[in-house]
Amino acid sequence: MLALLKQFDQELFLFLNSLNNPALDIIMYWFSDKLFWVPFYFILLLIIGWKKGWKSLFILIPVVALVIALSDQLSVHLFKDVFKRYRPCHNDQIKETIHIVSGCGGIYGFVSSHAANTFALALFIGLVLKNKFKFILHFMLIWALMVSYSRIYIGVHYPADILVGAMLGILIGCFGFYLNGLITRKINFK
Repeated sequence: MLALLKQFDQELFLFLNSLNNPALDIIMYWFSDKLFWVPFYFILLLIIGWKKGWKSLFILIPVVALVIALSDQLSVHLFKDVFKRYRPCHNDQIKETIHIVSGCGGIYGFVSSHAANTFALALFIGLVLKNKFKFILHFMLIWALMVSYSRIYIGVHYPADILVGAMLGILIGCFGFYLNGLITRKINFK
């Protein structure tokens, strides 16, 4: 059964990775780049400060840092270091047939830290702002999905890496939202 799932995951990866063209290469490269999103994160902080009150950032920023640190470190130490599943671009059986946009990254890819981090942040921010902006949660989840898909497109993650990374991120995002609410109520910030 496990071999069948791995085969399906590999075949799905090869199909999705083959849907490429030079214009998308540039877009997906930037979608995968962590520094590309810094202005987006800054805008999110400004929106939160504006809509939730500037004092709320004193709680929110450390909770965001904790959420990202948890999702990043758990994806590496709880998954990559334990399962040791090669990234597609390090898989000798298929690496010559895949479309790699720019480099390969570390040896192991299960689970995707990008997926875990972006889904954790997307869910956390989406839940924090859902009462202020009707579609923010949907927007944030679509953003996380696009960043995650870019990892398949550029040739560094299988779909299962993304799926499990997203699930990990969603759990951590929910934890962060709960923690943020707990601290906010304790300190009595509105």
